[in-house]
Amino acid sequence: MRKYIAAALIAGTFALPGPLSVAWAADEYKIMAPAAPGGGWDQTARAMQAALQDGGIAPSVQVTNVPGAGGTIGLAQFVNQTSGDPSQLIVGGYVMVGAILTNNSPVTLDQVTPIARLTGEYEAIVVPAASDIKDMKGLVDKLKADPGAVSWGGGSAGGTDHITAGLIAKAVGVDPTKVNYVAFSGGGEALAAILGSQVTVGISGYGEFASQIQAGQLRLIGISSDARVAGIDAPTFKESGVDVSIQNWRMVAAAPGISPEQKAAITADIEKMVNSPAWQKTLTDKGWANTYLAGDAFTAQLKKDVEATGAILKDIGLVK
Repeated sequence: MRKYIAAALIAGTFALPGPLSVAWAADEYKIMAPAAPGGGWDQTARAMQAALQDGGIAPSVQVTNVPGAGGTIGLAQFVNQTSGDPSQLIVGGYVMVGAILTNNSPVTLDQVTPIARLTGEYEAIVVPAASDIKDMKGLVDKLKADPGAVSWGGGSAGGTDHITAGLIAKAVGVDPTKVNYVAFSGGGEALAAILGSQVTVGISGYGEFASQIQAGQLRLIGISSDARVAGIDAPTFKESGVDVSIQNWRMVAAAPGISPEQKAAITADIEKMVNSPAWQKTLTDKGWANTYLAGDAFTAQLKKDVEATGAILKDIGLVK
């Protein structure tokens, strides 16, 4: 539901000098997380839900999950069903950019209305507590001995997790096309497979493993930052001799076909959200970096990121 606020209308008293000035404000948002529950997009959407509602920015916020194909199934549904509706939002990010390319998706991010980049998160590599892999050197040794024998459990094919695995292989002299990558549509499914030792290693954003690492169920052997991250007890890949650094990022977009005024109102709501105490607490709790960027600057950066991701995917053999 949306409410429209008409300004300067006094019926039958004054003649209007021009078109009626109409501002739009949301009393409801519907956020699509184009993935199964438990993963980064789902966590982002639900963190947005809490911050928007708790901060009094929007009284009602609903979250729906539409998993599959790295977010491209949800993206197609969003593009085809929400045109012109300013109450509709979708979360996405680096993973979706890669999935669009690897899946040859007919629907792209050019067909939605970019609002803002929200967060950044480094990639973490974990193994079950009982694994004989104790550190990055142990993983690299196994990878060099038999690339196919090392299975990597992570998010969607062509996403940040998959790209990171390919970059690690390439950096240590292993053919990245030989990486045995097992894609899961949601963080919950991937976590179960890692904990159950159905895959050799797990790879995803640190926040998706944090509680299991703290509980001693998973061993964190490396993180993809350039320098050590405060509060995370793990060496960077570079410290371990693997020259790779990468940061996943997540964004929010609005429906196609909305007006400039509606886009401005949504952007203002998201800016209030990212400055709210609830959102700031979430960033700390999840280990997410505040990479907020909105407006024309974000639109320009998104275009650069799409081009750069295409180049990386070609480099590691995931896109021809």
